[in-house]
This record gives sequence, C-alpha cells and structure tokens, in this order.
Amino acid sequence: MKICPTCRRTYADDALNFCLEDGTVLTVANEPPPTVMMHQPAQTSPNPQFAQPSIQTSWDAKPGYSMQPKRSSKAWMWVVGILGIGLLLCGGGVVGFIFLAAMGETGDNANSVSIANSSNSSSNSWGSNSSSNSWESKNDSRTKVEKIDLSGWVRTNSDIGITEFRNGEFFMSSKRKGYYYVLVAKPEYSTESAVTSVTLRNVDNADSQLGYGLIFLSDPVPLQKGYAFLIDTKNQKYRVVRHAPRQEIDLVKWAGSTAIRSGMQENTLRADHKGDNIDLYINDQKVTTIKNTHGYRGGVAGIYSGDAARIAFKDLEIRK
Repeated sequence: MKICPTCRRTYADDALNFCLEDGTVLTVANEPPPTVMMHQPAQTSPNPQFAQPSIQTSWDAKPGYSMQPKRSSKAWMWVVGILGIGLLLCGGGVVGFIFLAAMGETGDNANSVSIANSSNSSSNSWGSNSSSNSWESKNDSRTKVEKIDLSGWVRTNSDIGITEFRNGEFFMSSKRKGYYYVLVAKPEYSTESAVTSVTLRNVDNADSQLGYGLIFLSDPVPLQKGYAFLIDTKNQKYRVVRHAPRQEIDLVKWAGSTAIRSGMQENTLRADHKGDNIDLYINDQKVTTIKNTHGYRGGVAGIYSGDAARIAFKDLEIRK
C-alpha cells in the first residue's frame, strides 16, 4: 500500500509511483509523512502607524487622519497610514479639511498626502478685536467681502495637529516637524475671480522649511488641485506651490523679499485672481505673478502651517 504525502490518498498498487490527483511521489503507507515547513516573510512595515488606510465617506463618520511620506533624496518610498476619515456638518458655515505631508528635499516634485476631513465644532462669530485687512482698491469693483469664521475650525482631539482660537486669532500647527497641517473652506467659499487674503504671524519665530500661509483656488477635496502661497518670516522668503494628487510642486522656489516683516510680526498675504493671471502680494506689495493653469474652477480658500511652527491666523477673507 502506498500513500500520497500531500493529499493522503492511498493506492493498493505498489507499482504506482505518483499520485493520480496531484502528481506527488508516493510513499509506503507505513512510513511517517514528511515534515512540512512554512516560511513567514519578514514584516516590511513594523510601524502600525503606516498601515493601509480604510477609507470612509459617510458624512456622519467621526473625523480621522492619514499621512504619506514624501520622497527622500535617494529613493521613492510610499507608506500610507490612517486612523479614519469622516466629516461632520454643523452651522458654522465653514468646513476644514486636515492634512499632513512628510517633508522631503525641496524640489519640483515633492509628494503630498492622503486626505482626512473634519468640520466646524462651533459657529462663534468674530470678536470685536478682529479687524479686516486694510487693502482696498479704488479701481476694483469687487467690494463684497466674505469673512470666513475660523473659530469653528478648532479640533480639540486631533492626533496630528494643534488648533486653538483665542482673542480673534486661530492658532494652528502640525504636531511633528517635517509635516504640514492644512484646512480649507466649504465649497461655497469660492476664490474664483476674487481677492483672497489672510493675516498671519509666526508666534514663536520658529523655523519652518515648508512655510505657512494662504491656500486658494483649491479643490474642496484638498491637495488634489490648487495653490499655496507660503512665507518664512524668520528668513524673509516666500514660495508658491501647486498641489496635484500625491504631489506638491514648486511654481516659485524659495525667494527672498523685503516685503516680509521678519520674526513674529504680522504679515498679510493676498492672491488676486483676474482672468488667466494671479497676482500675489505680501503686505500690499506685489512679489510675483503666476499663470492660472492649475487652479480648481470655483476653488476654495484655506490656510497652511508647516514644520510644527505655531502660526496665528486671522481675517481670512474673500473679496468678490
């Protein structure tokens, strides 16, 4: 009697050498079966923080977050992590979308992040100590001002960012160096053919290789399409980037400007979209103009803080 060591089928014909089911060499039935060894591959991503995301699209889901590292100077490496995605609706009139992106080397193709959504937690109005940006053009017919209420963007239980609203200012930072934290408005806050502006200050005069500043003409699903106008007050320089899926691409690389007030002083950034061009201003001084070839039609406004620098924002406005 012979037996197949794989499927355990027995054969009475001792002249038969191969199993008719799977072709395995037969053995004598009274011999012990061969030892089976299984190899378990080494775990390539031991950090549970970078597990594959589970995407949620329900508007009633609790907010969650995801992150994705940018490329290093040596090789591409993509690792995605998520704690959950969701969105809550409330009466504040503004929705914030929260993001993180790991910083790689400065270049034309820096990778950005997966998205995670959150909503306003309140609809508090601006206090009396909040004032509008001073810019006003006598030759500009766009006089309707939409002021976005940042007080409702505070997240008290975020694992990735820090937010606080105090004395008319919205304080925001990522929790880790090398990452940025972005919030944008709901779809009805379009910056198309509008003047979008925000006033900010670097609270601690902190270093930031990524910068901080104004988001405009952004897809309401952020970092898919749109622009960011960013400054570094400590070194008095600015840059302009556009976003595409998994990319943050420099349109204007870091450049110095005396228009930037240094250190912890307030600076007002403004993006003036007219036709095919977008004029960018720092403290009412035009520093550059870009062609609008990558903006999202009807794109929204937002704010950006990078490298764990604590930035205070106020007067996020859209003038149409």
